[in-house]
Amino acid sequence: MATNAAAARFRALEEVGGRTTRIVPELNQLLERQHLSDFFGSSTFSVEVMRQKLAQETFHALQRTIRRGEKLKNSIAGEVAHAMKEWAIEKSATHFCHWFQPQTGLTAEKHDSFLSFDSDGHAIERFSAGQLIQSEPDASSFPSGGMRSTFEARGYTAWDPASPVFIMEGPNGRTLCIPSVFISYHGQALDKKAPLLRSMDYLSSKAMPVLQLFGVEGVERVVPTLGAEQEYFLIDRALYQLRPDLIMCGRTLIGAASPKGQQLEDHYFGSIQARVLAFIQEAEYELYKLGVPVCTRHNEVAPHQYEVAPVFEEANVASDHNQLVMEVFRSVATRHNLALLLHEKPFAGVNGSGKHCNWSLMDSQGHNLLSPGEDRRSNLRFLFFLMAVLKGVHRRAGLIRASVATSGNDHRLGANEAPPAIISVFLGDELSRTLDAIEGGRGSSDVAPERTLELNISKLPDVKWDTTDRNRTSPFAFTGSKFEFRAVPSSAVVATPVAYLNAAVGEALEEMHAALQARLSDGVSLEQAALSVIREAVVATRAIRFEGNNYDPQWLVEAERRGLPHLRNAPDALEQLGTDDAKKFFRKAGMYNEEELGSRYHVKMERYIKDIAIEAACLEELVRTVVLPTALEQQGMSADSIAKAQAAGLGSDGGLKRQEHHLAELARLIDAIYERLEQLVAVNAEASAVESIGRRAHFVAEKLTPALTRLRESCDALESIVADSIWSLPKYREMLLVM
Repeated sequence: MATNAAAARFRALEEVGGRTTRIVPELNQLLERQHLSDFFGSSTFSVEVMRQKLAQETFHALQRTIRRGEKLKNSIAGEVAHAMKEWAIEKSATHFCHWFQPQTGLTAEKHDSFLSFDSDGHAIERFSAGQLIQSEPDASSFPSGGMRSTFEARGYTAWDPASPVFIMEGPNGRTLCIPSVFISYHGQALDKKAPLLRSMDYLSSKAMPVLQLFGVEGVERVVPTLGAEQEYFLIDRALYQLRPDLIMCGRTLIGAASPKGQQLEDHYFGSIQARVLAFIQEAEYELYKLGVPVCTRHNEVAPHQYEVAPVFEEANVASDHNQLVMEVFRSVATRHNLALLLHEKPFAGVNGSGKHCNWSLMDSQGHNLLSPGEDRRSNLRFLFFLMAVLKGVHRRAGLIRASVATSGNDHRLGANEAPPAIISVFLGDELSRTLDAIEGGRGSSDVAPERTLELNISKLPDVKWDTTDRNRTSPFAFTGSKFEFRAVPSSAVVATPVAYLNAAVGEALEEMHAALQARLSDGVSLEQAALSVIREAVVATRAIRFEGNNYDPQWLVEAERRGLPHLRNAPDALEQLGTDDAKKFFRKAGMYNEEELGSRYHVKMERYIKDIAIEAACLEELVRTVVLPTALEQQGMSADSIAKAQAAGLGSDGGLKRQEHHLAELARLIDAIYERLEQLVAVNAEASAVESIGRRAHFVAEKLTPALTRLRESCDALESIVADSIWSLPKYREMLLVM
């Protein structure tokens, strides 16, 4: 019979068993009447709405601002604000907010009403140009890494016209949300978006001169494009609420492995369960209204793990949209009595979650610069930009690794589910042979023609043969017209890793452009000059190109021989931000000044320390209030059972010895838990006494994290021998296999 503590777990399981699939009749009726394209973006201040609401001259001026990345002219801001207000009120919005991305990793917003009063005291709705362009939230309570003091509260949000304004629906009303950057009173970037926009401007400024040398005309700017695949877990909310570690830390700090996990490989791309599919469909509907172009949904590798992926967009818009994906999924999951888990490793022993960022470059005419062309010159240009990416990633591998460094990602990187903590590039056989030929002086700029795979099966068409295979072990893989940056953590704001990548490629383009221009000035033909610069880049980046299995232990040895940085944990990686070279690089790219970069280092290190400190405190509480009381209860039950059997003369000597052995094993585990708990508490206290934030982070990584792991091992062993009827925490087999 279940104890009082465990009864809640069994009630939760009973509740889960009685769940029904949430059906939204209105949604089904809508889809019967309309196509997806009819309501896509209906909650955004879209180009179509602008065309209807704005004077023609104002509309074209605003579109030029968006297309060229120029500043919004004050002369048109008033008309835009009025049109936006009228549209929002038609959509039943009562408030507006500047929606921004502080360094918390979440979004932030302060709502203001459209309500105002005229000179006669009558209530009216008003929204001015000043309110559209700028707002003033309190900046003192956001992470700033020492840039702001509590008594220096002023901060500003400023509208990003390139990212669509949208209306968010609440339980009892609607709010106009204005995507914005967040800056301090003195102009320092306090958010994650402003550096992304700066990096995009820098990259465009370095790509444009290259296109001009290649004779490309009519291009106004070059933009990085991005499609962020979002992996996540879903578990029933009743089970989630009984796991304090999931609530506070996002991951399970203890939990014995389920006999069945992902061994059978039967979940990946399997049929989506009805209850989960209903959640995804409703979330997709909400995202479609917000103009988020999610297009792919499927089961991922681990049980109860899933993925959603969008069509690519300009990087700043894609970053905003990924934030909306996480927000909408979280709120819609609650409607379905589900909990969304975005931590990189919510469950030990099964695959963790990432956010694969599909990154490319596009000019303002819509041409993908990382896609082979139809003639010799366009292929030459493709190879030039390809090598700029490799050169940038090679030179700034340490910083790119730092851009994805978090406590959660430390559980994922390096395991046989995610790339190792070494940045390398996979190109595929065909491109590798092309680059090898160019290096040897034998190559040309031609790329292999399209081929097909002969299936030799009647009634089936031939399948197009890609020039690159997919290397799922590579952290940065070319997948045909784009690179897939696979090391990004699932909970991350993609603005930061993408900004680092933009700046690295911009720097490489600047250097390669200078080299190309110098050769052209010497009278060398464009083809020969470009091939010469490409050849130099091929030689310089050979070390970072790796076509093999990144999980192979020999790759670690080989990477060290090649001189590639192997930054095993977040503190090691984040130290890259403090180097003089990093300061010069980011200053040159216009992304961060020295104070802003120091802020990022401090905020990221502090976040790492706080994450692990919260885990240590949570695990201590779980052990003291759940694990040890349960263990002692089991110990008492086992001892009583043995004593009763002995008193009654029941059981053979061998049977009693086995029971006594079980009791001794239980006692050994209890002793180990007490001992390891004391070690954890002592190490945690020692960590808090380390003054330097850098040294403290390294101490946490090297001492506190292993102490957490050791205590967990004993707790998990205990769970495996304690009676199921008295264990109060939902088990892995329940969270991962019951829905």
